[in-house]
Amino acid sequence: MSEYKWCHGPKCHKSHTQDRVRGVKGSKVLRTRKIKQTAWNEKTFFKYFCSNGCYNDFANANIERIVAVAPRNTPLETPIDDPKKTKYTGSYVYADGTRHTWTETEIKERVDTSME
Repeated sequence: MSEYKWCHGPKCHKSHTQDRVRGVKGSKVLRTRKIKQTAWNEKTFFKYFCSNGCYNDFANANIERIVAVAPRNTPLETPIDDPKKTKYTGSYVYADGTRHTWTETEIKERVDTSME
């Protein structure tokens, strides 16, 4: 396996940064960045992209093909216990004499103990 991969960003070679400049005087070019393959990036998109910008450019240009790989036709759901709602009343009093109130909802995910 190669120790480096080229960035897959479609505009990577157009970014005007000093590390992309290659060539001799009179025939300079901007070149796509190389990405060193390390344990840090082996399971992330940074294995193929030098930055979030390059990743976003690629994703935006290819979103229809990306979604076609694994289309989602139904929603995903996570079972939860009934949420715990707590009502609070603040010290701020409105002009009409009522107090500021709000509700916080605490959602705890139910632990799935079934074996798949």
